[in-house]
Amino acid sequence: MPTLILVRHGRSTANTAGVLAGRTPGVALDERGAEQAAALPGRLAALPIAAVVSSPLQRCRETLRPLLDARPDLPLHTEERISECDYGDWAGRKLAELADEPLMTVVQQHPSSAAFPGGESMRAMQARAVDAVREWNARIEAEHGENAVYVMCSHGDIIKSLVADALGMHLDLFQRVHADPCSVTAIRYTRLRPFLLRLGDTGDLAPLAPREPAPDEGGTADGEADAAVGGGAGAP
Repeated sequence: MPTLILVRHGRSTANTAGVLAGRTPGVALDERGAEQAAALPGRLAALPIAAVVSSPLQRCRETLRPLLDARPDLPLHTEERISECDYGDWAGRKLAELADEPLMTVVQQHPSSAAFPGGESMRAMQARAVDAVREWNARIEAEHGENAVYVMCSHGDIIKSLVADALGMHLDLFQRVHADPCSVTAIRYTRLRPFLLRLGDTGDLAPLAPREPAPDEGGTADGEADAAVGGGAGAP
């Protein structure tokens, strides 16, 4: 099954201002975010990317623009289910102000029970994102083969919730996961289980390129080796 390269959008004007952007329109990359996006094609240069999937929000589309300009043959798909969490009435408010809301304690300590006023629950957010990834995995494999690599540009809470799912973690633990703006989180999916290869990586990504296992490694090229210790998964 495919390897998913999750890219969090670059630093945005809302990040700089300390605002919970949510789905507020017009939130763009700031100067630093534009620099991060410009560096992304070089960081991904060694990877044979089959397709790119994006949240519909502006800051994700801006993050991907340099990559798509560098690889004009790459198909771009928009996926509503990996859009930012619908924070409802909280969207556009200062994070410092929201820190005093009783619900913020629930969001941090028991997110599986958190639902945003006028928005969605965090459980619903995770469910839609996981469903989207599973369906895209099947589509990418059918169209490009089981060793395909594809990029998905999304948002911090979405990426954290996907990591929690991949690791078999309860959603209540997902706040222990962190992904910086324009960082890469890589998950290799197999028929047995997912493997987290990178988390919030801002460095060299060349080792994520697919490789055939050596004859003495056993397993298959997509990492279904029966290994419980020592790394396993045919992972670099």
